[in-house]
Amino acid sequence: MSFYKKSISRRSFLKALGIFSITGTLSACGTVSSSAASSEAVQDSISADVESTLNLANNSEQNWSYDSDSDAWVLSIVSAVAYPELPDQQGVSVCVPGVYVKGIDTTGDGTADKTASDAVNGISGHLVIDYDASITSTNGQIYTAKTAPIVLNTGAAGYGSQQNQLASTEYAADGYINVACGNRGKQDTVTGSDGTSYYTGDAPSCLVDQKAAARFVKYNILLGNLPGDPDKLVSTGGSGGGAHAVMFAATADQPDFYPYLAEVGAVGVTENSDGSYDTTVTVNGSKAELSDGAWGCIAYSAITSLKEADMALAFEYNLNPDYSFNTPFQAALAGKLAEAYREYINAQNLTISEEAVGIDLDGDGTLNGTIPLTIEYDLAAHPDTNGYYGSYLDLYHKKFKQQLQWYLDNLDYADGWTWFGTDGNALTDEQVAAMTTADKAQAFLAGRYAKSSSGSMGGPGMGGGAPGGMPSGTPPDGNVPMGDSLAGDMKGSAPGGASMLVGTPDAGTTQSASSQTDSANYSTYEEMLTAYQEDIAAVTSGDRFGKNQVELYDPLQYIRVSDAKQPVWTRIMMGAAEGDMALLCSLNLQLAWLNVGVDAALQWQWDGGHVPSEVLGESFSLYLDEMFAKHVEASIAVEKPAAVHQTKNGTETAASGTDRTTWVTLNSDGQADFTLAAAAAYRTAGASKAMPGFDVIDYGQEDYVFGSKETDARHWDSYLLTVLEENREELEPLFNQSAAN
Repeated sequence: MSFYKKSISRRSFLKALGIFSITGTLSACGTVSSSAASSEAVQDSISADVESTLNLANNSEQNWSYDSDSDAWVLSIVSAVAYPELPDQQGVSVCVPGVYVKGIDTTGDGTADKTASDAVNGISGHLVIDYDASITSTNGQIYTAKTAPIVLNTGAAGYGSQQNQLASTEYAADGYINVACGNRGKQDTVTGSDGTSYYTGDAPSCLVDQKAAARFVKYNILLGNLPGDPDKLVSTGGSGGGAHAVMFAATADQPDFYPYLAEVGAVGVTENSDGSYDTTVTVNGSKAELSDGAWGCIAYSAITSLKEADMALAFEYNLNPDYSFNTPFQAALAGKLAEAYREYINAQNLTISEEAVGIDLDGDGTLNGTIPLTIEYDLAAHPDTNGYYGSYLDLYHKKFKQQLQWYLDNLDYADGWTWFGTDGNALTDEQVAAMTTADKAQAFLAGRYAKSSSGSMGGPGMGGGAPGGMPSGTPPDGNVPMGDSLAGDMKGSAPGGASMLVGTPDAGTTQSASSQTDSANYSTYEEMLTAYQEDIAAVTSGDRFGKNQVELYDPLQYIRVSDAKQPVWTRIMMGAAEGDMALLCSLNLQLAWLNVGVDAALQWQWDGGHVPSEVLGESFSLYLDEMFAKHVEASIAVEKPAAVHQTKNGTETAASGTDRTTWVTLNSDGQADFTLAAAAAYRTAGASKAMPGFDVIDYGQEDYVFGSKETDARHWDSYLLTVLEENREELEPLFNQSAAN
């Protein structure tokens, strides 16, 4: 395509040098040379080619357009890698605030000969940066072309491919450098030189392409081609994009990903003859390390970690003894997975500082303790939660109460809501103006309100799925399944045209909580189990680089590595009525990050669904500016602005809230209280997956994330496989039986 300087494969480049090996990697001996000098020359040649290709100063086809409404310059889509496999999905675009730009150099002399007034249809040339200029963000933080944070938008909705797109100008006024990148994803196909189509884009392709884009931007900042601070990158996304924002932040500079990065020609990753990797680039004649790490992360409804997702979601369902599964098999499997999750958590030997989470777990009135976290079981003593209790669930329970309390305490930020009296009539403007925070809390719990539609969803350029989960009118003890009512028997096509009994690429999740069928793909338990065992064996044996795809996509594995590079701060926001992922997974991520010293925040937004909007005075930019103030020396202190008290009632004619006063109480100090069982019922009312957890195509738990060249979906969950094997005698007679049986 015209916006790429090169679009050749790494294989072709290595062939041209005469050093291509059968595996597609550098040959360590034979055709190259046995001498170290020759190997070094080969490495230098590859590194120089990649750096030259991805140096924006060498790209004569780059084009900058100016948006006068946002005072922002946007770079046309250029390749983020030297050897793209799918060029339409491996590009990058950058939005630069206009204050940082003197103009565009079209002659190559380093001076700006074109300015914004010349950029109606875009200008081909190089950015000329004004390093003396500064911007005061909407929250009062001050940034310059050298200190501006970089916002990397991780797309990958549903772990799928993301087409290249121009960077959004949304945060130009805040002074951020905004980056949009494409990525390969599940179910992509390519055609080989022999004319045969095959699947590509499975794990870790999404993440690799995002890492490559980050490297591209940081490299060009070091060269002076782009403004920004390469050490202040913030990853952000929603749903599958939120998962990748988390994984991006957790896997900084991990050698496990270097083979994939080198394969596509990412800058700053070159394979040495001994199998190690050089991660430096040449800047002004000197070598400099290039990192693909994040300084911070803001993730909305992060669908990770998949490795524990099935057990965790089943456990949350199973906490509610009144949850109505659609088939006996679903119910029995949930029970077995819940027990497996209890064993899994207890084997982690988790502890947490009360001060770190801001929760008094031991009830001593202080936050001084470090508490071991366990799940215990006693059905006779705790029938309301199916027998489960313990300090881990105390944390889960108190986290829910903490989040509701935050919501109640911030209702003065509600903008445009319609408030109603006990008689059901809308309050007058005068009555609304007289409402105290306590009044609003009481009205909220009684359901006497209708929310406005305002709110900022996610971060800049956010993708990853529309909000879902539980609507505000659903009671906590209701069993209202959310999500698509797809039957789970839709057919897709393999590259050769053969029919595959899995979900189609457009269908996404093909078995919702309303499904009444255990499996449309397998007629017997034995058939399903055999397929599961074969697929897991294939995943475990490794891909072309010998890597287990599931382990590559487990952020917890990398966070817990003692010397791993981790971000300074992270924030995960889940909808408290989230139906697509267990909240326990986000809790485990926070615990892991806190225990390695990361400033890790976790928010479960009350009544928020999948990919919740920012509400009640919060925003993406506010949190980023607060973290800059907190963690960067000499930055401007930033605080949330005071609420503007509502003095005019909204225009809705009927309340749409839920009366929660039957299960939530307020004490005289305005503190909310409810039981763990009530929290569990509230959660399961928003359930949208049949169970197990992510992308349920079949109860063998196939999905596209961990596919191969031959199939777009594979089984992968070793924990679930163990449950299926160890409990076969009980589960097999229930398989594919109707609820009536």
